[in-house]
Amino acid sequence: MNVTIAATPKKHLMLFSGRSYPDLAEEVGRQLDVKVTPQSAYDFANGEIYVRFEESARGCDAFIIQSMCEPINKSLMEALLMVDALKRASAKRITAILPFYPYSRQDKKHLGREPISARLVADLFKTAGADRIMTVDLHTAQIQGFFDGPVDHMFAIFVLADYIKKNYGGQEITVVSPDAGRTKLAEKWADLLGGTPMAFIHKTRDPSRPNEVVANRVVGNVKGRLCVVIDDMVDTGGTIAKAAAQLKEEGASDVVIAATHGILSGPAPERLANCGAREVIFTNTLPIPEEKRFPHMTVLSIAPLLARTIQEVFEDGSVTSLFGGSA
Repeated sequence: MNVTIAATPKKHLMLFSGRSYPDLAEEVGRQLDVKVTPQSAYDFANGEIYVRFEESARGCDAFIIQSMCEPINKSLMEALLMVDALKRASAKRITAILPFYPYSRQDKKHLGREPISARLVADLFKTAGADRIMTVDLHTAQIQGFFDGPVDHMFAIFVLADYIKKNYGGQEITVVSPDAGRTKLAEKWADLLGGTPMAFIHKTRDPSRPNEVVANRVVGNVKGRLCVVIDDMVDTGGTIAKAAAQLKEEGASDVVIAATHGILSGPAPERLANCGAREVIFTNTLPIPEEKRFPHMTVLSIAPLLARTIQEVFEDGSVTSLFGGSA
């Protein structure tokens, strides 16, 4: 009896988007020449979420893009339900793309009886059925170890630094870390900008009063120089606005703020607009609506980086090579 062996089906990539930031997913899709898969998604009267994909996902390499913006818990739950739906639809591999990783500031216990929320988020995605996580500029690198599977940690520093070099390359620059904990990131910035000097803001906090700096002072040479204040995220804007003002008082010729994630909660837009910085630069890992923007804010697209990373993962290539690595 003759037995016909079916040919191995060709891999196919499918892109999915949550409702939190569909514009970013559409932009990534255009970079990849892939359409975002249509879906039905809505909320029940009691707040529960329903999702269903309108096309078969059987055997596909699925990439879900969900930016964890306000309301963050709704965005998170929707992403988990999307992963679960794809797992039950027999997707071959599921990658959760979280441009901004939620709860990343809670990566360890500072006080007794606290959760390690960043670890819980990783466990939830693994339980839901995610095979891989892709994210941009984690608050701390150790979060990569929380997920039991591959984590592609993308770096927006190259996008931001290229913009700084293009627009401010002829000036004497000092890279400024807003606190001592960001000095390693500042070192990378200094190298990318051609070995510029570094400075940092020494600050103290009260652990019982979040988002509030008690005192700070500048450590390093900033007088007469363009100070580029760098950070991974800006939430309420208090810390980085005070840093900009402090640098101006210390004699900086000008201040530019560059950060990956513009959370911009509450008074942040007003604080940043009035802090004296010449320009405030973010990427679009999170949506920044028009009402939160001001004339000297610049938003750079992270979509090309996400698209290149998706392509490398889909083709089983090297993600490290995107950042100058060899493996």
